[in-house]
Amino acid sequence: MLSIIIPAHDEAPVIGATLDAVAVATRALGARVDVIVVDDASTDATAAIARARGARVVQVDVRHIAAARNAGAAAARGDRMLFVDADTLVNRQAIEAAMQSLDAGAVGGGTAVRFMRPLPLYIRLLESASIVLFRMFGVTPGCFIFCTRAAFEAAGGFDERLFVAEDVAFGRALATQGRVAILRAAVTTSARKMHTYSMGEKVRFTLRFLASPKRVSRTRDALHFWYGPRRHAPAGQPPETKPDA
Repeated sequence: MLSIIIPAHDEAPVIGATLDAVAVATRALGARVDVIVVDDASTDATAAIARARGARVVQVDVRHIAAARNAGAAAARGDRMLFVDADTLVNRQAIEAAMQSLDAGAVGGGTAVRFMRPLPLYIRLLESASIVLFRMFGVTPGCFIFCTRAAFEAAGGFDERLFVAEDVAFGRALATQGRVAILRAAVTTSARKMHTYSMGEKVRFTLRFLASPKRVSRTRDALHFWYGPRRHAPAGQPPETKPDA
């Protein structure tokens, strides 16, 4: 069985599409799919939308992506696990490639990631470069990480000392257990942070993180980019960039 674990905080505008994509992508697996939404302290209809689409909902109140993922893994029934972000659209090709990699002996892995369009040119260039670099260095992007349950447990799960970059740390821990596969199949994830945070905000966060990555990654207070109030694009409208404060 494959357990698909989706951590979510205030994701009502996007969780429905994410679950619909999961349902289509895993149709061939039938009853061998276990879909779990980990509702982490949401104040909107995230949990209700997830239940309406047949997902199991695990409630936590931690506001911590690593801990939410681990809570979903603890509730999972499958011997294989796939962690998907709440704003990511998976597809049949990526699911099948992940399962084939595990069948071939990989302990886990990730996939190529593309952002939803429209995108400015500089983001499209960064996207292309990141796909090449992630494959080169075996980086497992958090929006799509798969593994066996045995490898997850042996690797110690996601490091709850980290509030960000826990996906990269988990990929490195997986690599100590066996072969990690970075798939050529791509999933599509939201570019809302690119659109709803201004260039000034993004530059300030990047500089702060580069100045002290270890300290910044271990405190939620310094990670407004991830743990601040959700910024969703207006429904049916192109995403808009917020002006600098």
